[in-house]
Amino acid sequence: MTPRSSPDAEPIDLVYTWVDDQWPGYRDLLARYAADPHDRNPNRYRDNLELLKYSLRSVERHIVWAQHVWVVTCRPQAPAWLDPQAVRLVHHDEFMPASALPTFNSFAIVSRLHLIRGLSQRFVYIEDDCLFGAQVRPLDLFDADGRPRVFLKLRHAMAPDRRDDGRLSPWNRALAYSNQLLNDRYGEKRRRTVNHTPLPVDVASWRRMIDIWPEAFDRTAASRFRATGNVAPEHLYPHFLLEEGGGVEVDRVTTLRHAGYHQLNNIPLYQRISLVRLSAQRPMFCCMNDNYGQTPNPRAVTIVRDFLERQFPTPSRFERR
Repeated sequence: MTPRSSPDAEPIDLVYTWVDDQWPGYRDLLARYAADPHDRNPNRYRDNLELLKYSLRSVERHIVWAQHVWVVTCRPQAPAWLDPQAVRLVHHDEFMPASALPTFNSFAIVSRLHLIRGLSQRFVYIEDDCLFGAQVRPLDLFDADGRPRVFLKLRHAMAPDRRDDGRLSPWNRALAYSNQLLNDRYGEKRRRTVNHTPLPVDVASWRRMIDIWPEAFDRTAASRFRATGNVAPEHLYPHFLLEEGGGVEVDRVTTLRHAGYHQLNNIPLYQRISLVRLSAQRPMFCCMNDNYGQTPNPRAVTIVRDFLERQFPTPSRFERR
């Protein structure tokens, strides 16, 4: 791949995906189409902490260079607190095929983000459970030649031979299938799991990835839920970049310092200890992953909400006044 200009020379947008299962009618819509327990997993649809609000507060504090902030969701959803004049709100029907709607498949949605009209040619995809704990520069996400940086974990992702294993979650099956695609093209190797950090995207290389595996991406876009035979773009793309020379792997020490992770679960003591650790670490990126299960423990939820309010108490320009 040919390096492009420095990231400081081009506009970079931020793109969030968001959903709220409390929106009137959403659960009924989900129940109408869901056929598998994984499809109804509330961890994937819940918005009980309003993490997007706190993430945007962290953006205002730590990211001053973003051109536009986009929030992608299903029509007609929008956070009640969000100022629609401060962001670019995009619904799935503006860039997804009508035959695939309604979609509950994050793989399908993410794979087509580059089709959003008006989006910058470099953007950063951010899940709504990601917070920023320190100043972020474009060079923290793209190198001096504009190549996306890749943050990997030590552990390896699912092996390709597990891609059809129904005992695995759809997420892990997609990782295994993505690894199979990579092995078929670049040779067999064990590939490490991509870290829970924002995903920097160069649209030209993203399109090239899709052009290499068009059938896999068509099948993914057509899947209403995550399914066997889907690709996980947030795993496939970084490894594709590394194989093609279009991305740069971040060293392990930097990754450990910058990438934080907090599991949202129902154990109050764990929540307190883990949040103290996060406060001390102050990572540049922090994923707060929902593992509450069917019924969140109110005490555990309160501990996290209090932490978020302490860390990000000031409303951002993205919120209604």
